[in-house]
Amino acid sequence: MESIATPAVLNILKVFVAMLCGGLIGLERTTGSEAAEIRILLLVGMGAALFMVTASSGTIPNLFNMAAPVMIGAGLLGAGLIVREKGAVSGISSAVSVWVVAAIGSAIGSGLFIEGIFITVVTYLVLGWLRRFVNA
Repeated sequence: MESIATPAVLNILKVFVAMLCGGLIGLERTTGSEAAEIRILLLVGMGAALFMVTASSGTIPNLFNMAAPVMIGAGLLGAGLIVREKGAVSGISSAVSVWVVAAIGSAIGSGLFIEGIFITVVTYLVLGWLRRFVNA
């Protein structure tokens, strides 16, 4: 027997997993003293997932009608993290982190748990582990 709460529980799980994925990437960014720290990325992942859960509820005719504004909004938020000072540009990796976390949250919010978690791990490795070997 299927409970009426089952869809709600699954939706909450989607948002929670996206929040954890954003938090993991944010944790890496926080330890590197970057502009996009854990709270920001946790909320970006959670918000993107919630938008996609809302869109998949049938209130919006096409799920992709929600994905585009989420990505545009994440891009604008990330753009605010990029700073040019004395000829040097900083904050690009933080801006990209915001955008990728929004994509991860959107994927998980759409039900793509494995894909979202996999990309979270890859992103974490690229931002943290790879930085130790490549001076970029």
